[in-house]
Amino acid sequence: MPLLSVKNLTKSFGGLTAVSNANLTLNKGELVGLIGPNGAGKTTVFNLLTGVYVPSSGSIELSVGDNVRKINGLKPYNITRLGISRTFQNIRLFKDLTVLDNVRIAMHQNVKYGLISSFFRLPSYYREEQEVIKKAESLLEIFKLDTKKNELSRNLPYGEQRRLEIARALATNPSLLLLDEPAAGMNPNETAELTDLIDWIRKEFNLTILLIEHDMSLVMKICERLYVLDYGMIIAEGKPEEIKTNKRVIEAYLGEEVPHA
Repeated sequence: MPLLSVKNLTKSFGGLTAVSNANLTLNKGELVGLIGPNGAGKTTVFNLLTGVYVPSSGSIELSVGDNVRKINGLKPYNITRLGISRTFQNIRLFKDLTVLDNVRIAMHQNVKYGLISSFFRLPSYYREEQEVIKKAESLLEIFKLDTKKNELSRNLPYGEQRRLEIARALATNPSLLLLDEPAAGMNPNETAELTDLIDWIRKEFNLTILLIEHDMSLVMKICERLYVLDYGMIIAEGKPEEIKTNKRVIEAYLGEEVPHA
């Protein structure tokens, strides 16, 4: 049973079709890349998978335990509770919260205390909050951010903000992690470290990962399969070594040579 099954997914904005009859399948534990030229519709796919957009047609099915759930039209917070978490192409941290609080806030969907315990500050509230802080600090240590836990997230360097966003996504305890250009704006050393980190967290947290990325060195190193999107349509699917020699993919990225007159 696939973890995620996307069938004939289409999204239109008025007369513009941003995604057209896209079909994707992710099996549990896979690390799959979604690549394509700028404007191909990659982030739109992520927005459909996470409930930011409602599909015009098609279906999105997620395996939750022994059941398959159709998640079309669900609110983003409901989809997060079912096990999908994401980062964003443009970093969207809570800039005026501390590094620690950015991670803590993502964990609160899983706390067991209720409104009464929270309002009256009952012992169960304090026990749960201490456990949340402990888990959040452990995540920050993995991402080498524990020494900056009390800093405002807006004050972190760009590369550390990227790492914090991934840590926050992991804090929701997902089964499927969507990474939207995690290496954007990073230097080669940071990208190399991130590549190793993504591969490590996939194994350590037993995750399935779908990755959008323009850095082909990262994509070719860690992705097991690739889907290629162009003008909203999937034009190729296969292993990295197959994709990099695919004629349609090369034309999509580099353009087709115009014959001489």
